[in-house]
Amino acid sequence: MLPADVQRALTSVAATPRLLITSDFDGTLAPIVNNPADARPLSAAADALVALADLPNTATALISGRALEVLRALSGMPPTVHLVGSHGAEFTSGFVHEVDTALLQRITSELEEIAAGKPGVTVETKPASVALHVRNASPADGETALAAAKDASASWGAQATAGKAVLEFAVIQTDKGEAVEILREQENATAVVFFGDDVTDEKAFRRLREADVGVKVGPGDTLAGYRVDSPEDVAAALEYLLRARASA
Repeated sequence: MLPADVQRALTSVAATPRLLITSDFDGTLAPIVNNPADARPLSAAADALVALADLPNTATALISGRALEVLRALSGMPPTVHLVGSHGAEFTSGFVHEVDTALLQRITSELEEIAAGKPGVTVETKPASVALHVRNASPADGETALAAAKDASASWGAQATAGKAVLEFAVIQTDKGEAVEILREQENATAVVFFGDDVTDEKAFRRLREADVGVKVGPGDTLAGYRVDSPEDVAAALEYLLRARASA
């Protein structure tokens, strides 16, 4: 059962003339898994998001730290659902800003040196950023790798973003909040709903306006006005919003 305040907020926002529903992927639409390549959206959540996109005056989007092509492959979403990768930098039409490929290669090389000899510490390269993952490493190796990356980054001039057991360095300046604003303008939305679980999603919550609804998934401090416990709750919230929007 969804919290009563979440139900009231979703019922209210469902009546807006033009609605945009946005969500993070990992930990929100899809449960967190040890191997990032195994992540898949909960079927109920995916079905509801697609069905919402098919309603009149309604748009949906996934905004993820994943590279766009990876997000497309893992989410299985049809073209009716907008996909935004690389923490808001990578749209289907291309990058929001120019990518510094030389800096990207330098950061990748130095992070690979940091990860060397530390089992479970991995480097994920993306079109506009590089991520250092420590979820599967021992606490000692993970802490050492993250500290070394923070020290090395002082000379990179890259945008650092800390997530759950990950530190990512982007060579373009953007975030999920900017992506929400771009989609809002593109869709001429009168209200936005955003679901997110990670610290990177706080930049989207910060951009939400009075008519919008932000839903934090899981524990932790947040700027979101509402909270649910798990991706299963996100699926229930999307199904609830689908019924309310269809009725409206």
